[in-house]
Amino acid sequence: MPTFLGLHAQPSRPLQVMLALLPFIALVCVYLGVSEMRYRNNPADKVVPTLGKMAEGVNQVAFTEDKRTGKVLLWDDTLSSLKRLGTGIGCAAVLALLAGLNMGLFPGVRNLSLAFITFVSIIPPLAILPILFIVFGVEETAKVVLIFIGTFPMITRGVYLAARKIPTEQIFKALTLGASQFAVAYRIVLPQIMPCLIDSTRLSLGAAWLFLIASEAIASTDGLGYRIYLVRRYLAMDIIIPYVLWITLLGFLFDRLLQAWISKRYSWYLVTKE
Repeated sequence: MPTFLGLHAQPSRPLQVMLALLPFIALVCVYLGVSEMRYRNNPADKVVPTLGKMAEGVNQVAFTEDKRTGKVLLWDDTLSSLKRLGTGIGCAAVLALLAGLNMGLFPGVRNLSLAFITFVSIIPPLAILPILFIVFGVEETAKVVLIFIGTFPMITRGVYLAARKIPTEQIFKALTLGASQFAVAYRIVLPQIMPCLIDSTRLSLGAAWLFLIASEAIASTDGLGYRIYLVRRYLAMDIIIPYVLWITLLGFLFDRLLQAWISKRYSWYLVTKE
């Protein structure tokens, strides 16, 4: 029996790394094989570009100024998309913290808000995108609001569940010792649910990217999603694939940064999760 199979397998660290890399290596090998085969049959094929073609595409968008705008497209698109993403999910995280915390602690706020938040969380955000464009126009506001609406209920419910798990004995003890309700909420409970807020925000990033790309694809003049949908008219897979890989890399880096933040600042949270 190989050492990585079985219920009680304990693969060594090098073997863990090798197993983690294996699917990526297999995917790259399959792509290179298919690309080479299609290139031999048709050197002008655009559907599965070779690595050389993609390198030319990357050089064109990441290291060469655009003749029309004078900007380097990849970095300009990245900056525009990150502004929208950061504004939308940042506002969602701040308001979700306040809403989830108060819903978890105060029955009145819970009765007032929980059913509404649950209802909003069921609405498919992309279905209301045309409404947002009509109400807010096709500029930045509608894109940011879409990201906000798509992530706010999810983060709020995560914070709310974390606040509900705070032992009531801890709250009663603080009140008995003279703490006000405000102090209990924002000086005792809030620090304990901060890692949950970061964790919920981290898990919402995938949805936030989806809403960002969708909104940019429909109405925008810059951004990563806009560029992908613009060049698809020309079957420019040598640009689309690097853009998709770049978006994936950005998402991965944000995820790792938030995990590192939790690990460094709130190591006790990881212990309780185990």
